Amino acid sequence: MSETRIPFRAEVSRLLEIVVHSLYSEKEIFLRELISNASDACDKLRYEALTQPELIDDDSGFRIDIALDKKARTLTVSDNGLGMTRDEMVENLGTIARSGTGAFLDRLAESVAAGSEAKKDDASRGLSLIGQFGVGFYAAFMVAQMVEVKSRKAGTDETWCWRSDGKGEFAVEEEDNRAARGTDVIVYLRQGEDEFLDVDRARTIIGKYSDHIAIPIHLDGEDKPANRASALWMRSKAEATPDQYKEFYHHVAHAFDEAALTIHWKAEGRLEYAGLLFVPGAKPYDLFDPQRRHGVKLYVRRVFITDHAEGLVPSWLRFLRGVVDSEDLPLNVSREMLQNNPMISHIRRGVTRKVLGELGKLMADEKAYAAFWGNFGAVMKEGLYEDADNREELLKLLRCASSAESAFGALVSLDAYVGRMKEGQEAIYYICGESAEKLSRSPHLEGFRAKGVEVLLLTDTVDDFWPAAVGTYDGKSFKSITRASAELDKIRGAAGEGDKAADKKDEESKVAAGDMASLVALVKLTLGEEVKDVRVSARLTESPVCLAADEGDLDIHLERFLKQHNQVRVPIKRILEMNSKHPLIARLAERAKAKGASETLQDVVWLLLDQARLADGEAPPDTAAFARRLGEALLKVV
Repeated sequence: MSETRIPFRAEVSRLLEIVVHSLYSEKEIFLRELISNASDACDKLRYEALTQPELIDDDSGFRIDIALDKKARTLTVSDNGLGMTRDEMVENLGTIARSGTGAFLDRLAESVAAGSEAKKDDASRGLSLIGQFGVGFYAAFMVAQMVEVKSRKAGTDETWCWRSDGKGEFAVEEEDNRAARGTDVIVYLRQGEDEFLDVDRARTIIGKYSDHIAIPIHLDGEDKPANRASALWMRSKAEATPDQYKEFYHHVAHAFDEAALTIHWKAEGRLEYAGLLFVPGAKPYDLFDPQRRHGVKLYVRRVFITDHAEGLVPSWLRFLRGVVDSEDLPLNVSREMLQNNPMISHIRRGVTRKVLGELGKLMADEKAYAAFWGNFGAVMKEGLYEDADNREELLKLLRCASSAESAFGALVSLDAYVGRMKEGQEAIYYICGESAEKLSRSPHLEGFRAKGVEVLLLTDTVDDFWPAAVGTYDGKSFKSITRASAELDKIRGAAGEGDKAADKKDEESKVAAGDMASLVALVKLTLGEEVKDVRVSARLTESPVCLAADEGDLDIHLERFLKQHNQVRVPIKRILEMNSKHPLIARLAERAKAKGASETLQDVVWLLLDQARLADGEAPPDTAAFARRLGEALLKVV
């Protein structure tokens, strides 16, 4: 049959260009990726054969063979795994059928262009992204002038060949020279890549990267496997070395970074299972994918079952990579049956407890824990909202940015926050926004800062939801400082100094109490239904105005988030708070008393409302009117 030539999808062409022209170091890793793919193919067939034993016939001994041909300058990785059909070849080797492809390629391009003086580091970052994205096969083009893939799908009698030089297109044609199921990946090496034709070099690479592979790897026809071919997770911790853990993490996570935490244990009792899990040192590319899939493989008595056993790991631990191997689940368990299987639920609880316990130990290393929380804190906080059973442990692990000068720029625990609470303080105060830096300048913080009251600065999307779900910690309720009643009057500042200063200013402001009442009435009349109420503020010390949410209403930042997702149709009216101690407000009160309502004064009132909106990161609803009023106000002072 004649060959069919098919152009690569645009994203694959771009990927290959980056791989061939920008990744200069760590070339040996292509062999690890091809061996890993071969191992996965064998694992998948072993699972399929549980219900379709005819797929393996009399060839149940899975193996991977590597052949080196110096004359032809080829390196061939062969397996007797599941194999591929023609359509699967086109789909798997000609496209990247994954969400987030564009973002992935942008990150890859940035990583290899980050700095020409550190090519090795750039290459490692780029290859790490390739591996995480599940397209490590393309790493072969770092050393290949052409790659051929010959495959026969188990249960079929057709052999197909895929061929490409990585320059824009590939060819697919039917062949008849592979008698058995499985796949051959034939790498035609470029000039200058002779090292990969050396048996000792290949053996070193296998020992370095693939010793943990549980399928025997035979090198150049040798009878003795080049790897130990035993499951690392079934060995005792005393038998496993740091290098073996490192390479197994690279294999199971398709990553090149260093794991931040390794968790290896065996559970015994009513159910027996072994676990070897890793907390990555860097965020996986799909951490916030809407499907929220975890990266823990499920095995049953060393037989691979599935990559994504729903219910095996809670979604808020989806950053984990590794293996869980059960001794008690039936080998013929289907993927569909796993979700509601009581054994899976039991394992899930055990895995969750173990991981939380190990993370608790990691807290002793503040630097390492801060790095972990920086990568995965936003995901962990999803558990505060979703998982009431583990909420208490998660609250202990929680870290937040803080307004306290001694803690600003660092992350604080709830225990540290509660230990610093002021006399009369009954709540754990927080504010939600885009960044800690912006929140630190919020007008809502002024009164709290004046009294030395610490406020948690929350910047993740989930922060809008979990405080209400949690309710309290150590008997203290969580309260957003954007609420109208912040209860600041009950709180005494450090050594009472802040309160003495506030009391003095209050005495000064009482002189203008009548004027403020008139101004408040005028502002209410001017703004009408645009605001819920107008009040003199107890929280402002520097800014003239701010907007506050009434008790029982949505937090301001949460409303904005829901509005962006079309969950709020009618805007919630807010309370405009005015700082009677501010010179501008005092001047307006005098003007209102002397001249009453005027067009100029009304324009200033609307400008103040828009100023409060801008301080909360919200644009004025009528930008044209805002620009007109601002221009007229500036004209009067120039």
